[in-house]
Amino acid sequence: MNKQKVIAIDGPGASGKGTVAARVAAALGYDYLDTGALYRLTALYAQKQGVEWHDEENVSALAEKLPAVFSGSRILLDGEDVSDGIRTEAIGMGASAVAQWPKVRAALLQRQRDFLTEKGLVADGRDTGSVVFPQAELKIFLTAESKIRAERRAKQIGIPCEGLAFERILSDIEARDEADRNRTLAPLKQQPDALLLDTSRLTIEETVKKVLDWYRKV
Repeated sequence: MNKQKVIAIDGPGASGKGTVAARVAAALGYDYLDTGALYRLTALYAQKQGVEWHDEENVSALAEKLPAVFSGSRILLDGEDVSDGIRTEAIGMGASAVAQWPKVRAALLQRQRDFLTEKGLVADGRDTGSVVFPQAELKIFLTAESKIRAERRAKQIGIPCEGLAFERILSDIEARDEADRNRTLAPLKQQPDALLLDTSRLTIEETVKKVLDWYRKV
């Protein structure tokens, strides 16, 4: 089967894969897709519609007609800018909850694949290399130590890397890691043909350079 003009970057929450993927896409002139955003949007939309995340039938029905629009750096849900709203840890847990349902994943799968054009695509998520784009030219599993990921998230939202608020972020990250690794359908794990990239001791710039170097050798 022919390879797809895709760089698939998978990894756990707060590993920096979204930032890295977006910068790699910009450097190559490719489109960028945050596959996890669709699950976060589904979780948020369900919440707004009063639908419980464990209700597979109704959540999947919402996923099928998800009124989401990606406009540059802005993400709109039913006309409302939810770019920041979908990035909370609570909605992240919601995304993990709805992502375990086969009907939800089926509803979003083709939508994700439709982002690929002749231009090329850099996609990040938790199953982009295993499920969404299994024939990607380059697959990367990008990760970092959980405490470092928690520190990055804390700095991102402007809170100290200590104290109860920080411990809550760390706990949420570790809980989501556990949920993603142990779900029955498309669990989070490094694929045999994916390159491991631990960013615990790397800057964003160093990480982006590493990805681009790998891609040029494909």
